[in-house]
Amino acid sequence: MPIKRLTRSPAEAKIGGVCAGLADYFEVDVVLVRAAWLVFSIVPGAIIGGAAAYVAAWLVIPPREGALDGADRGRPLTLSATDRKLAGVCGGLAEYFGVDPTAVRLLWVILSILLGAVIGGVIAYLAAWLIMPSPHATAMAPTTVTTAA
Repeated sequence: MPIKRLTRSPAEAKIGGVCAGLADYFEVDVVLVRAAWLVFSIVPGAIIGGAAAYVAAWLVIPPREGALDGADRGRPLTLSATDRKLAGVCGGLAEYFGVDPTAVRLLWVILSILLGAVIGGVIAYLAAWLIMPSPHATAMAPTTVTTAA
């Protein structure tokens, strides 16, 4: 059985391909990894640590040879189209993990308050809003247009 290798994905990179490589390794959507990295970097005092950790990972993790098929990744993490209180961030997370969106919202608020980072929680929410793509538009069935003769 071959060993699964952690590699960077320069072809799918926003900066160095570290988050895309981690997403491939853990078989999750790259948006989830980018959002988590950003959230953990926003924690008070960790912004410089998060940036330094990214640069270190960029230097340590080897680049992948060739591109990975997008179908190997599973379902994407997107903003929710149907369960939106503000922007659909918590609803999208809930849909991705298959949990109640109210629980995700409550957890987001509790963690922001307990960690003393209410401003950080707001910034993390706004950042997730910017990072998470909009849901794909559902394909509508073609309509038949009839004309009167």
